[in-house]
Amino acid sequence: MGIYNDIVAKQKSIAIIGLGYVGLPLALEFSRKYKVVGFDINPKRVDMLNRHEDPSKEVEPREFEGCDITFSHNLEDIRNCGFYIVAVPTPIDDAKSPDLKPLLGASKTVGKVLKKGDYVVFESTVYPGCTEEDCIPVMEKESGLLFNKDFKVGYSPERINPGDKVNTLTKILKIVSGSDAESLEEIAALYGSIITKGIHKAQSIKVAEAAKIIENTQRDLNISLMNELSLIFDKMGINTYDVIEAAGTKWNFLKFSPGLVGGHCIGVDPYYLTYKATELGLHPRVIAAGRYTNDMMGAHIAKVAIKKLISNDKKIKDARILILGATFKEDVADIRNSKIVDIVKELKSYSVNVEVVDPRADSEEVFEEYGFHLADKIGTGYDGVIAAVSHQEYKDLNETYFKSICNANSFVLDLKGLFRNTFTSMEYWSL
Repeated sequence: MGIYNDIVAKQKSIAIIGLGYVGLPLALEFSRKYKVVGFDINPKRVDMLNRHEDPSKEVEPREFEGCDITFSHNLEDIRNCGFYIVAVPTPIDDAKSPDLKPLLGASKTVGKVLKKGDYVVFESTVYPGCTEEDCIPVMEKESGLLFNKDFKVGYSPERINPGDKVNTLTKILKIVSGSDAESLEEIAALYGSIITKGIHKAQSIKVAEAAKIIENTQRDLNISLMNELSLIFDKMGINTYDVIEAAGTKWNFLKFSPGLVGGHCIGVDPYYLTYKATELGLHPRVIAAGRYTNDMMGAHIAKVAIKKLISNDKKIKDARILILGATFKEDVADIRNSKIVDIVKELKSYSVNVEVVDPRADSEEVFEEYGFHLADKIGTGYDGVIAAVSHQEYKDLNETYFKSICNANSFVLDLKGLFRNTFTSMEYWSL
C-alpha cells in the first residue's frame, strides 16, 4: 500500500483539521501510533491543547501523554503532511439552512497545502453529495490539482458520543469510503489500525454521507414521536414515562424518551437532509414534522410553567423559576444548540425571573452564545423548578430538597422523569 505504508514508516504525517469533540480524540488516538499535527484556526484552543487542556472538557490531561503530536494554528506546520482529516463543525444558520462556511474554509485551507499523492478524508456531517460537489471543487481550485488523478478523497462519518465513557472512538464501528477502489483500501487500512470494533466499507462517498445523516434523522423522528405522545398523554393525565416502561416490556418496542433535542447532531443534521431534498424538488413531510415537534418543546415546557404559576395564584412578573442544567445533554460541558435557551427566552417573554445553574457549563461561554450568565449557586424562594438536564449532580435530589428551596405552592417540572413516583406533597409534572 502507498500512503498507509508511508504513515506507518512515519515518512508522512496525518493532519487533523479542527480539534473539537471529533477532531481531538481522533488526533490523539492516531498520534499513539503515527506522527500527527493537530490544526485549529483558534489560537486560544491551540494554546490550551499545548497545556494538555481540552476546552470541551471531554479529554483528560493524562490522555495527551505518550502522543507524537504537534498542535498548531500555523498553516506551514501542515504543509508537509500527506493525509488530511477534516473534522470541523457543520452548523445551521438562523434560517435553519446548512452553514458550510467552516467546512468550505477547511477545504480551502487543505487546498493551500495539497500535493500530488495526498489524501483528504472528511468526517464532518453533511448532506449526500457535499464532499464531491462542494468541498472537492474548492480544493481543486486552491491547489491547482486534479481530483482522483493528483489527490484522493474519502468520507468517514464521525460517531463520537459526548459524555459516553464506554462507547469511545476505538470501540465504535467505523464507516469508511473512498473516491476509488485504491483510496477505499488505503483509508480502511489506516482507520482499521486504530478502530478495534471494525470497519464497514461503504459503496461510495455519498452512501457514507447518507448513512451518517439518517442515523441522527431516525433518532430525531423517534424522539419527536415520544414528544407528541407526551402532549397527548398529558391531556389524559397519564405519565409518559410510565407508558414507555409498560410498553417496553414488549421485546421489539424501541424505548425512546421525550425531551429537548439540541446539540450539534440530532437537532441539526435533519436540516441538512431536508435542505438537499428541497433542492431536488422533494418536500420531506415526515422529517419536517418531526423537526417542528422537537423544536417547539422548549416553548411548550415554558407555557406549562406559566400555567402552573397562574393556577397557584403566583404573580407572574414577580415569579422566580430555577432551571437545573444548561448543556444540550447530561454530563457534558457542551452548550451548542442547547434547547434550554428556548425555555429561558419564553419565560422571560412573560417577565418571569429566571435563574439557570449548571455544574458543567461555563457561564462566560453561555453569555457569549446566548446573552445570559449562569447563577453562581442555587438560592431559595423559587416558585418553580425545571429539572432540565439529568447531570449526575442532580440525580440524588429529592422532594425534601426542592421544598427547602421553594416557596409554598410551588412546582417541579421534571423533563427527564428523574424523580418520577417519589413526590407526595409538592406539585410534580414530567413530560
